[in-house]
Amino acid sequence: MPSGDPQAAQKAAAQQLEIRKQMRLVEEAILARTPEHDLQPSLDRIQAVMDLLGEPQRTFPAIHVTGTNGKTSTARIIEAVLREMGLKTGRFTSPHLHDIRERISIGGEPISREDFLDAYADVLPFVEAVDTKSVAEGGPRMTYFEVVVAVAYAAFAAAPVDVAVVEVGMGGAWDATNVIDAPVAVITPVDLDHQHFLGDSVLDIAGEKSGIIKADAIVVSAEQEEDVAEVLRERAEEVGARIVFSGRELGITARDVAVGGQQISFTSLAGEHEDLLLGLHGEHQAHNTVLAVSAVEAFVGGGEQRLSQDVLRPALEQVTSPGRLEIVRRSPTVIVDAAHNPHGARALAAALADSFTFTRLVGVVGILADKEATEILEILEPVLDHVVVTRTTSPRAMSPRALGAAAEEVFGEHRVTVVPELPDALDRAAELADDGGVGGGVLATGSVITAAEVRLLLGHGGEGEPARTLDRGAPAPVQDDGDAADILDDVFGDADED
Repeated sequence: MPSGDPQAAQKAAAQQLEIRKQMRLVEEAILARTPEHDLQPSLDRIQAVMDLLGEPQRTFPAIHVTGTNGKTSTARIIEAVLREMGLKTGRFTSPHLHDIRERISIGGEPISREDFLDAYADVLPFVEAVDTKSVAEGGPRMTYFEVVVAVAYAAFAAAPVDVAVVEVGMGGAWDATNVIDAPVAVITPVDLDHQHFLGDSVLDIAGEKSGIIKADAIVVSAEQEEDVAEVLRERAEEVGARIVFSGRELGITARDVAVGGQQISFTSLAGEHEDLLLGLHGEHQAHNTVLAVSAVEAFVGGGEQRLSQDVLRPALEQVTSPGRLEIVRRSPTVIVDAAHNPHGARALAAALADSFTFTRLVGVVGILADKEATEILEILEPVLDHVVVTRTTSPRAMSPRALGAAAEEVFGEHRVTVVPELPDALDRAAELADDGGVGGGVLATGSVITAAEVRLLLGHGGEGEPARTLDRGAPAPVQDDGDAADILDDVFGDADED
């Protein structure tokens, strides 16, 4: 577009506005479907759409990632290393923080609105055909998550990508992403979560997650409880896959806290790596890195070729994982973390003790009503001097009164403040943190939604977008023409936090 051409500039602006409006309409249509936290366990519908589309998920190889926590960070590390090797990547993760397009990344950036709309237009006729057939047979329409998976696989095929890094939404065996045949599977630590869908025991959950292990694949697993490891080994043996475990064949050999992250040495699938700077905080991220590097070595060389330092150094230094132990403000320091279950809370508490030296740390905690609030609070109690309980915009949020009562049982009344509105809660936490002087800090956690909304309040937008501020009393737009409160209510109300 020639500079200084007002007509061309006006036309381009009008086109972008129209694209944004179309995107909003598509989001509303997807959100109108069964939300992803209300599952319809079956691969029949998504497989039918893939068949009608000509199986786009078969046009690219994939690395498939499951587990209870750490999936998104591990997927992002895998992708960073693959991109540093010069490969064009697709990445599918969930849930998103601010914009649905964050779930579908191509070449390290969220899919463009234009490409999202094109992929949606390609899959919509087949989604509608499957909807019609399913409803006629007494079944449901395709869910929110199933449709987004279909859009992602169509977009990856159209790009085309050299490799896709795919995070499951929940479980594994019947998760909609599992219509791929990935030659590499990654399993992060398995623990209790989503018992109402995955089973009441860790072994039941491990069985579901083992469903992503395919014939002749290489499986890279985190260190697991022995009975969980046995479930995974049995599945690998059943389908003829090779499985390796951190803590046995793989693992951290040295780790030190460093400016901007941590210095790590480790044994991966193909050999030793020494003195690498990882730009993420917490021992759990170091373990995620071992899995990620091993997965890439499995993918590119069958686990026989060690990745070079020239690839790993820039990839690990620059990798990010928004909403995961992320510093979003200084003076006072504000950290957001998406920990939403006991396993995630334990990793968070350990990372805070390991990587930060606050003189006073105040928590801003908002938890969804279907989560283990008391156990999460008990885990965080030793690392928080005071907790400000609140709620997010999600209709699934636990009420501040109920959460406050639970917090008082754990922390004692004198260490708990109840503030119903999140912006006010953040302000109050900052005031309380100031009592610790320059070493005071604020931690916002309890759900993905809490992390996302605090990011917005402090001016952090989605990836690839300029930062925006969520104004008090008058929410600002979030990558869209709609109000932040409306979008957050819609999107996060439907968000799964696996």
